[in-house]
Amino acid sequence: MFANDITETKEKSKKIPRKITKTRLKNIALYYLERYESSVQNLREVLQKRILKYKKFFPEYDTKEAFDWAEEVISELEKLGYVDDARFAEMKINSYLSAGKPTRYIKIKLREKGISSAMVDAVLAEKEFSPLDMAIKFAKKKKIGPFTNDAEQRKQNRPKDLGKLVRAGFDYDIALQVLDMEE
Repeated sequence: MFANDITETKEKSKKIPRKITKTRLKNIALYYLERYESSVQNLREVLQKRILKYKKFFPEYDTKEAFDWAEEVISELEKLGYVDDARFAEMKINSYLSAGKPTRYIKIKLREKGISSAMVDAVLAEKEFSPLDMAIKFAKKKKIGPFTNDAEQRKQNRPKDLGKLVRAGFDYDIALQVLDMEE
């Protein structure tokens, strides 16, 4: 009896998605944008995932038409100003800089979201930040280098700490400056 309950629960969890229409895609996009700021490419991926999820349940469904609808919806939302890559880049860069992320990390993350390198470079050029300050924030957060509690442990972990800073995206020279600091 208990095993039947489990299989029934699994069957219920595979809920059949509602039919994909242009209106449905627009509603999905608006709901997503209500909760998150997004780039054009990211929104495209969200809509495409929903279309492909629907296709899993109905293999005969023509996705070409749905992908065209998605592009129309994205274009319409762009014209209305609901999706703006420049605004998205500005917001994410501010967030990453305040978290102490290096510029290399920022560029990679925004490239994944479909933001051009030129746009990222332009926004970063407007910002005033010090790579050293960013590395210090990172070291404090991770409690490495001069921010460890034990001086002996600091000496032992120096190569590991250097590796952490460099892998995080900080330049080698900046990483050395942080590790050579006195607390």
